[in-house]
Amino acid sequence: MRLAVNIDHIATLRNARNEQQPDPVTAAAIAELGGASGIVCHLREDRRHIRDHDLERLRESVTTKLDLEMAMTEEMQQIAIRTKPELITLVPEKRQELTTEGGFDIVNNFDSLVEFIKPVQGAGIEVSLFIEPEKEAVLLAAKAGADLVELHTGPYSLKKTTSDIEAEIRRIRTAAKFARDSGLRVVAGHGLNYYNILPFRTIEEIEEVSIGHALIARATMTGLEAAVRDMLRTINT
Repeated sequence: MRLAVNIDHIATLRNARNEQQPDPVTAAAIAELGGASGIVCHLREDRRHIRDHDLERLRESVTTKLDLEMAMTEEMQQIAIRTKPELITLVPEKRQELTTEGGFDIVNNFDSLVEFIKPVQGAGIEVSLFIEPEKEAVLLAAKAGADLVELHTGPYSLKKTTSDIEAEIRRIRTAAKFARDSGLRVVAGHGLNYYNILPFRTIEEIEEVSIGHALIARATMTGLEAAVRDMLRTINT
């Protein structure tokens, strides 16, 4: 299983003092050195962490894969086409939220999504949808022309009892298999850490996990390269 590293919280820490350090671009290079298969950043409407200049520099320096998380807006579409990350991941976005709270509402945005995807893929950029692990969402993602889906693991990360955890893993496993059978590549992310990631080692359809907060939190104690290597050992042992 591959590991994509979200560096948003490096920028959050930098912006807390409105200074230059820590630099998310340097963090991306260290994460790649540690074995990351890709770098993830979310350019939000309010630019609360990653900023436009960060994205430009990341495009210049990332040597693995750059995944730009973004809302489905005309502004972000044009930024993506201009910047040309290898991948965009469409996510819902609300100003009040601390972090992404749910999957992309593909049911109510399907027609707009189909038209939004076309020029992005026309620019040579793959498209991923951050969705709930549900059959209907997977079906619509495939029908819309997405290249892959990222299954939302936030609800799983909040489960407390063994029965609830196991039920959520079954839901994710079923959705992952259905997505693969529908011709979509499958990744997963949100709320995953060094402990709750363990069951994902047995879900063969999930080829990559996207992790940010847990890695950056560990990095404050061990350094980022070590934190990335620790996670890779955890998911592939």
